[in-house]
This record gives sequence, structure tokens and C-alpha cells, in this order.
Amino acid sequence: MIAVNGPAVVADDVSIEYRSGRGADAIRAVDGVSLTVRQGEILAVLGESGSGKSTFAAAVAGQLGATGEGDGAHRRHITGGELTVLGQRTRGLRPSSRKLERLSGRIGYLPQDGADRLSPDLTVGEAIAEPIYARDRRFDRKEAGLMVARLVDAVHLPLGVMRLNTWELSSGQRQRVALARALVLEPQLLVADEPARGVDVLVRQSVLEALANLQRNRQFSAVVVSSDLREARALADRVAIMAEGRLVGLGTFDEVLDNPVDPYVKTLASTAARPVKRRPAAAAPRRSSAPRRPVGASTAPRTDRQENA
Repeated sequence: MIAVNGPAVVADDVSIEYRSGRGADAIRAVDGVSLTVRQGEILAVLGESGSGKSTFAAAVAGQLGATGEGDGAHRRHITGGELTVLGQRTRGLRPSSRKLERLSGRIGYLPQDGADRLSPDLTVGEAIAEPIYARDRRFDRKEAGLMVARLVDAVHLPLGVMRLNTWELSSGQRQRVALARALVLEPQLLVADEPARGVDVLVRQSVLEALANLQRNRQFSAVVVSSDLREARALADRVAIMAEGRLVGLGTFDEVLDNPVDPYVKTLASTAARPVKRRPAAAAPRRSSAPRRPVGASTAPRTDRQENA
């Protein structure tokens, strides 16, 4: 594994735009975001739908490119600033480039619809092991089986599910399988977009606890997208709050919520429960001076509707 000196992620005034076709106006989904993800920490990226949080997470994971199909297809590009992930600058890298391919092997990505992307034709064991053989077809099958079994146990599923097809599991079980799959290559960075999305409220906690336990044991860095303040606060060390594509709060939860400036952060602070702090950490909030507007059309809506591509 390649050692990384310095932060896991550095975003410096990053802007990301959508464009639906030739001649179409661009829409700025992420607008001048600057933040750092430290080695071994969990950073929650919090915001409402359309805030740009999932688009930013996709950029960190190296998963921008095109989203949607036909007339609804969008191309997403970093159009401003610099994004450095695990020591590699990613702006301008083609999806097919070797640099991005090598970087992707060091990043685990759990998209919003990760559970739905599991092939119904595969067993749970096959689905989790699939990235191993995509990287090395000759990988020892016994060793792969042990790696999968350890992860199945770590996400609190019985080992017997490895023989079941993925469609036979509940939504909560499938989500935990998707988490295990994202971590099977032992990545240095996990990007999880709404990791408990679509999971019954009674089992959401078990999914998040599995993620927290794995991070604590393996010490990878993580960017976790969430729209739930309480869940994010229980999981993460620090929080980045986004609204309308811009960063409006960054720091520990206490730092951000005790001194709100942006109206959205003030709303969060007024309704926030105050649990015990998870870990002491500190970072001064950084505010961008980038303009808060879509590109090319002042009335164009901001969007992250394609966030889970």
C-alpha cells in the first residue's frame, strides 16, 4: 500500500459543473469548496438535497464523469480549484487514465444506491469478492474467502449469508454487504454517500455502527455524506456543511453549531441535540469567496439529482 504524507484529501477552492449537452448552459453544483480530510478521521459532509454534497463526494471518489441517460444525461467536471486525494491531483484526469485507475484502487466508494447495484445473480460472497478478482484474476481463492468472511463478520452478518443470493437479503443486510464490498480491497479512504439510505429506521444504527467499528479498527480516512445531523454527529470527528453548492460551516460539531453564521447552519443549531463529543479535534472554518450562482444562467436551479452516479 502506498504511504500518504499529509492529509487524505485537500480541496482548494473546488468548483464542479454539470452540462447536459453541447450548447447547454452549465450548472455549478459545487462552488469554491475548500477543506481538508486528515489521516484517520471521519469527515461528515452534511446538507439538504441539492446542496452539492454528493457531487463533491463523487469527485473525491474519482466517480464524476457522465450521469443519467439520453436527454437527461449530464457531464460533470471539476472546473475550478484543485482536488488532491491521497497525494494525487485529480483535476483533468480522464476516467480511463492509469493514474485515476490506480487511485481508485485505494479508495472505497459506497454510493447512495450501493445496495441496489449488487447483482442479483451473485451470492453475497461473490458480490463482496468481485473487486478482488477485477484487480487480480489469479488471486488465491482461499485467501479471498477469508477476507470476505472477516468482513461479513465485521458488518454483523452471519457467515451463512455468504451462500445466499443478494436478492434474498433485507435492505439493511444488502446495505451492509455493499459496505463490505467497498472495503474489501482495504482502501486508505472510504467515501460513503448516505450509507444508511433506504434502510429501515430500526436497523440504520447497525449499519452506521458497522462503519464506525471498521474505521476504528482499520484506521482508514472517511468522507461520509449525510442529511441527518444526529447520525452524522454520532459517527464523525468533524463536519463540513454545504448549502447551494457552497461550504457554509467547517470544524468540530461544537465549533460549527455553537457559532453559526449561515442561515442554514443556524437552523441546524436551533434543532440540534447535543450528545457527548466523539473525539477532540479542531479546525478553523474556511469560507470561500466564490460567487453563489449557476454558470451561464442566473435562474438555473442547482442540482445533485444525479448524485449517486
